[in-house]
Amino acid sequence: MIGSKDSYALVTGASSGIGYELARLFARDGKNVVVVARSKDKLEELKGNLEKEHGAKVRVLVKDLCDPKAPQETFSELEREGINVDVLVNNAGFAVYGMFSGTNWQKEAEMIQVNITALTQLTKLFLKKMLENKAGKIMNISSVGGFIPAPWYSMYHATKAYVLSFSEALANEVKGTGVSVTCFCPGVTKTLFYERANAEKSRALKSRVLSTDAATAARLGYKALAKGKVTAIAGLPMSLAVFFSRFAPRSLVTRMARATVAPT
Repeated sequence: MIGSKDSYALVTGASSGIGYELARLFARDGKNVVVVARSKDKLEELKGNLEKEHGAKVRVLVKDLCDPKAPQETFSELEREGINVDVLVNNAGFAVYGMFSGTNWQKEAEMIQVNITALTQLTKLFLKKMLENKAGKIMNISSVGGFIPAPWYSMYHATKAYVLSFSEALANEVKGTGVSVTCFCPGVTKTLFYERANAEKSRALKSRVLSTDAATAARLGYKALAKGKVTAIAGLPMSLAVFFSRFAPRSLVTRMARATVAPT
């Protein structure tokens, strides 16, 4: 089990995809879980399944992290209920797909709020108590895109670059405190992510080599969190892509990224 038996793992974006699968992994191992997302029906269904299958305690919090008040509300409600969170998984996030000149700014502002601001605020709120207790784990979900600039995903990849840099720096700050910070970087994962981003025509989705399923990605992230790894990339093909991106000319990397993610 990751963390203590009586404490909780909090997973944002838990109603589907990687977050859903991570919540299942925690419950399978006997960990209590706080699941956070916008969809009450999906969270309640998940709660019922986890309690029935694994006997875990599951607390549902219906929050839209696009709302700037949501991180503080999440923290305060759990504090009032005496729920101690010793594992925080900042999984919630979404993308805006398309040429920057033609995309919707309101959606992009909400993406920044969820992918960057809410993630950072939740980390700050829960980290303080973890440091006081000298125990805790944080996993921030970035992306292979955090290493690679990509046209059609220009702002999304930029938000994930922030998550990567922030997490790696924070991991160094808390070293030796009993708290670990892991940045998990999945690649192309078959979830509702692409539907929400209106990116179903992206070439990357058609690649059998580059894409994986949510359950596989979640297992890789879960193992990295358990081991306290600072940075973990999901799968060998994605690891090779990141390795290449660090040594190849940036202009070439960007051109190749565009060829990979542009619509068919």
